Amino acid sequence: MNNEIPFLEGVKQFKNLKFKEYEETYKKLIKEGQHPKALFITCSDSRIHPDEITGADIGDLFIVRNIGNMVPPFKPDNEFHGVAAAIEYAVSVLNVPDIIICGHSHCGACESLYKDLPDDVEIIHVKKWLTLGEDVKAKAQEKIKEKGRPLFELTEKLNIVKQLENLLTYPGVKRRVEEGKLRLHGWYYVIEKGEIYYYSPCENKFLPLV
Repeated sequence: MNNEIPFLEGVKQFKNLKFKEYEETYKKLIKEGQHPKALFITCSDSRIHPDEITGADIGDLFIVRNIGNMVPPFKPDNEFHGVAAAIEYAVSVLNVPDIIICGHSHCGACESLYKDLPDDVEIIHVKKWLTLGEDVKAKAQEKIKEKGRPLFELTEKLNIVKQLENLLTYPGVKRRVEEGKLRLHGWYYVIEKGEIYYYSPCENKFLPLV
């Protein structure tokens, strides 16, 4: 196996070129602390590049990534919960004004809901995590029975709506939304077209963001 450190050249480029370009920005963020404009919850999928698709600058996004851009419902007796902790920190400490749930096309997590995953200890946490999507799967199958892209796309979109609902189970999120201090957004990113659609609760469908 090759023992070369991956991305070594990129690290050199960052230090010698990019860091110097943004050095004052980094110093300002250290001095004044971070004040992100949004909590951006998206999938761990390597094809999703939050800063690139939003045009965000350094310090603009507080990013949470996980398989399937899922938000577990508020459950205070969980011993450890990284997603919940990040949501609470962003909302109640950093006071972000917006939360964006960004799902995407060809989501492996959503497609995996329709597969029989092996009982393998090496993916035990993956299987447990995907149980968060069972309600979405059932709702999608009420409308489309046959497996394929139409079913998977519907699942991807319904999954975004479900996570918006789950966000409102968090006391801090619910309070700030009711006070008009926090806005929730559901985005669907079509990777192969570079297009983003937003969820409209009034029309109960996704519309072009641009």
